[in-house]
Amino acid sequence: MKIDLLQVGAYAPAHQAQLDAEFSSHSLEAVEADPALAGRIRGLVTRSNVTLAADVLARLPQLEIVATFGVGYDGLPLAAAAARGIAVTNTPEVLNTAVAELCVGMLLGLMRRLPAADRFVRDGQWMNGTMALGTSLSGKRVGVVGLGRIGKDIARRLEPFGVSLAYHGRSDQHLAWRYEPDLVRLAQDSDVLIVAAPGGPATRKLIDRAVLDALGPQGVLVNIARGSLVDQAALIEALEQKTLGGAALDVFEQEPCADVRLAALENVLLAPHLGSATVETRQAMMDLVLDNLRCHFAGQALPTPVIMEG
Repeated sequence: MKIDLLQVGAYAPAHQAQLDAEFSSHSLEAVEADPALAGRIRGLVTRSNVTLAADVLARLPQLEIVATFGVGYDGLPLAAAAARGIAVTNTPEVLNTAVAELCVGMLLGLMRRLPAADRFVRDGQWMNGTMALGTSLSGKRVGVVGLGRIGKDIARRLEPFGVSLAYHGRSDQHLAWRYEPDLVRLAQDSDVLIVAAPGGPATRKLIDRAVLDALGPQGVLVNIARGSLVDQAALIEALEQKTLGGAALDVFEQEPCADVRLAALENVLLAPHLGSATVETRQAMMDLVLDNLRCHFAGQALPTPVIMEG
């Protein structure tokens, strides 16, 4: 008999087939409609961009583990899980490279105006003259907000471009790069500010109007972390008024993002939350989700547990 799981969020067909080959996954609607099924659910699989309410866990008396497909767990009810001794796992490390690659790509795309260049050629504008110049990344001052695994990977990839690096976080990690405890000061000292910190209440709207003003009319913001870290209304106002030079955004306050004000701006580069969206990375993430489930139900140590308090 396959172990019953509640599945919240969709997976690619190939990944769904992997999951279904080993476990019996059920939708939230099916579990809510069948109390007997709810009583058989021992695991829950979800995605890191899904917010999971605590009352979902409360309706699953036999739940033992929540396995999320992604590194972020700010959308999970960690306190409720900890109170019941429910294990929680995520998929760190395996997506660092993909997110860091996207960050560098979006930054270069924004500064060198690559989407505009593509349109310039496609629309035949090249026949009428040359397009406006872009901006070089070389020699720029780059500040990284949140120097965890992904933040470090981004910084290492930027070093060969000849940038100067500094970072802001909870503590000085005594690295080769300069630590700046004052976020506004980091923004003042940066041409590019990259947001790579985790989501959650502690970092909500961390990038506020004061930070954006400090970054200034020549400054560039790149967010590949969580939309919640940036005051999006203040960001749009700064971009519209050109008190901020530009922004490259892979994440937004609400996703999918349908904000027409952002779509109308020329000084932004927008992506639909593509951080981990490569074939190789998503496969590694699903493999790790399955490894966590297998190990848990076999009574073995979890490969990547989320360490919870309480």
